[in-house]
Amino acid sequence: MGFFDKIKAGLTKTRDALSSSLGSVFSGFSEIDDDFYDELEESLILADLGVDTAVKTVESLKKTVRERHLKTPEEAKEAMKDILTEMLNVGDTELNLSTHPAVILVIGVNGVGKTTTIGKIAKQLTDAGKKVLLVAGDTFRAAAADQLEIWAGRSGADIVRQHEGADPAAVVYDGIQAARARDVDVILIDTAGRLHNKQNLMNELNKISRIVNRELPEAAKEVLLVLDGTTGQNGLIQAKQFKEIAGVTAIALTKLDGTAKGGIVIAVADALQIPVKFIGVGEQAEDLMPFRARDFVEALI
Repeated sequence: MGFFDKIKAGLTKTRDALSSSLGSVFSGFSEIDDDFYDELEESLILADLGVDTAVKTVESLKKTVRERHLKTPEEAKEAMKDILTEMLNVGDTELNLSTHPAVILVIGVNGVGKTTTIGKIAKQLTDAGKKVLLVAGDTFRAAAADQLEIWAGRSGADIVRQHEGADPAAVVYDGIQAARARDVDVILIDTAGRLHNKQNLMNELNKISRIVNRELPEAAKEVLLVLDGTTGQNGLIQAKQFKEIAGVTAIALTKLDGTAKGGIVIAVADALQIPVKFIGVGEQAEDLMPFRARDFVEALI
């Protein structure tokens, strides 16, 4: 199955939901009028683009229709694809792995598929010939390091871990020293998803970031936020909080194959102006796919 086909298959639930609403908008109107725009806006909100992004999309479309003198809903649909693609193009969608080693700090609440996402990225990187080290920085959840160890075995990556309850920053420090000794290309760091309050989480992530910046000041660094696509607008709220806490540089949206809320990808990119770099559309390592805005929009609509 090709890249586009896989995305298309993974977004079936979202596309079916959109088709039933958007399809009736584009086929049910013979001309572009106020009723057409109202119906379109409602359909986009139902697809979990969110009110702000849906309104912005429709306003942009109105402007484009006027400027290009578009006449038919079909022409408007093609114009809307361009608008949505532009909304998604908010930065480089490739991971920055330009230094040796490069660091990817992976954050997100428990249950979003964070550890699995790390494992899948590790598998893709080792398959591409990179030497990868996993650092089990989530020491608060008993199964986190065990789960990461399983992925290390599957992917052929090394792993550094300590006992449950260890200081995460100390584990990260050990991981960086091990990466130097083993001549590693990429360090992937797992972090705790939930401490008992936001301040504690902020302190923990800041501490880890300080260790990375002190030990590897020249390294290319990504702060990858993993969001569960099935949570829709709640995912957007999480993303805003983590952006404040941790200076997010990239987003991975998981479990999009299990939801009709795939429009959240557009809402997140537009609201935060942070590039989506991965989307998850299945269980296998290759089902965590590099994000391409135009392919995503074409598969969605």
